[in-house]
Amino acid sequence: MGQIQINSVYNTDLAMRNIFVSPPEPPADFLLYDPTNAIYIGKTKLLAMPFYWTYMRTTNPHIAVVGISGSGKSYFIKTFLLRASYIWGANAFIIDWAGEYKEWVKQSGGKVLSMGKGAFLNLLDLGGMRPYDRIKQVVRSLEILTDIGKYPEQRRLTEQALEKCYLVAGFKMDSFKQVDSLGKELTPPTLKDVQRHLDELLESGTYEFPAELENAIYRVKQFTKEGQDYFAQQSTIKLEEVLNSGLVDFDVSGLPDEVFRGLAALSMLQFIKEKMRMEGWAHTKGIKLFVVLDEAWKIAKDDNSDAVMIVREGRKYQFSLIVGSQNPTDISENIFSNVGTTFIFRVKFERYLNFLQNTLNFSDYIRHDVSSFGVGECAINMAFQTSLRFSETFLLDKVDGEEPLIEYFLKLDSVFEEMGSDDMAKVVSFEKEELRRRLRMYGLSDSHIEEISTQFDKKNRHLDVVNFVILLEKYGLPRSNITSFLKDMRIEDSTLINIFSKADFKRLDIGDRDISQVIMEEE
Repeated sequence: MGQIQINSVYNTDLAMRNIFVSPPEPPADFLLYDPTNAIYIGKTKLLAMPFYWTYMRTTNPHIAVVGISGSGKSYFIKTFLLRASYIWGANAFIIDWAGEYKEWVKQSGGKVLSMGKGAFLNLLDLGGMRPYDRIKQVVRSLEILTDIGKYPEQRRLTEQALEKCYLVAGFKMDSFKQVDSLGKELTPPTLKDVQRHLDELLESGTYEFPAELENAIYRVKQFTKEGQDYFAQQSTIKLEEVLNSGLVDFDVSGLPDEVFRGLAALSMLQFIKEKMRMEGWAHTKGIKLFVVLDEAWKIAKDDNSDAVMIVREGRKYQFSLIVGSQNPTDISENIFSNVGTTFIFRVKFERYLNFLQNTLNFSDYIRHDVSSFGVGECAINMAFQTSLRFSETFLLDKVDGEEPLIEYFLKLDSVFEEMGSDDMAKVVSFEKEELRRRLRMYGLSDSHIEEISTQFDKKNRHLDVVNFVILLEKYGLPRSNITSFLKDMRIEDSTLINIFSKADFKRLDIGDRDISQVIMEEE
């Protein structure tokens, strides 16, 4: 006769025994729904089931992607877009705030449009709209990006000048079709025409509030100055070509500030939205266009942004918005609450975790994992079309990308030994391409970035953190930027103090010798 024996079993082991409990993952028929017509993402963490994403079972095709820098967020987006083009032949339009996608787009055979580096976008292009509608959009963009909304008279003067310029150019304000007497398409005015009209009004001396008029002129002049007239010349960007050219990177990193970048992004979103409405509903399945809006908090957060309108209407027109951010609270609630799928990579700040957990209603078990994810690991929340008896949030072991997800590692052994600590993590990791992107943003040259990458590669992708700091300072990177980068890698303030102290002592010891050679000799 058999005996009953009582054993201790971990919760995770028990969860895998689905005879006793249902694990916190969707069943196989949801994870593997129509795999030949869906995008493979990776395997689930608990049961190692392949997960294929499809818009067909979610409430809408829109996606939010959140996670700290270096967590694998942009790597996921790149993988997703490539596979979407293979499976559905979908086009993708990336509004690239920091220029981080352009090299990848070139390598993938896509097209790069660089605002501030040769590409121009006439702010008064109609894109198939009526002039009255376009004027409203231009003014709404200025209200989102500047304080013109606080000055009604300046707002009114700007609107009137825009209308006057369209009329002078022969446009009918309430018509979609704009042609001359010979049937030739009319050329739209530019912001330089708007400034000229306001200048003439000021010179006439007939306007009773000259100070308001001068301020209105000053606002327009910001976009018409020589060398900064990116929105005041006839467009070199053709909307029809852009939205049907496969993979397109709209690089706005070359523009002078957030207002210029925001204006470029909002204008393209407005043109895309109108194009979406004009094309109307289609009988064919799939997604026509994925629009990627990554780290564009200024326009992703405002409820009046056209990104919100695309989220509300995109499903019926087969357009999908992918919005990404390190800070989920920087995404408008109207967007975040209406996306069909949320991919959550590592999030470390408690207030962000609180926001995500309260919004998506996942368990403390999921929350704990999210705060300690490695590169490429993520949680996925899906709003399915039908009512369910299982959790809508589940864990993915790692995004399986189109190319290896290369990680670099910083070794902290020497620092912790000096601190007398044995219980702290002695290695931190981050994505190779994220490192290169961040260093480029900080102003390091490509040759310096290449040398730093070489140091990692020669040491099996592991580099001592003190040597890493010395290299960065050798190439002119200020400590404030280095500190910011290391803090993102989960290195605490007390450890940072010791890292910089050791770097100072070591630099004195090295003297004038070549730092790169010393690093190679020591390791």
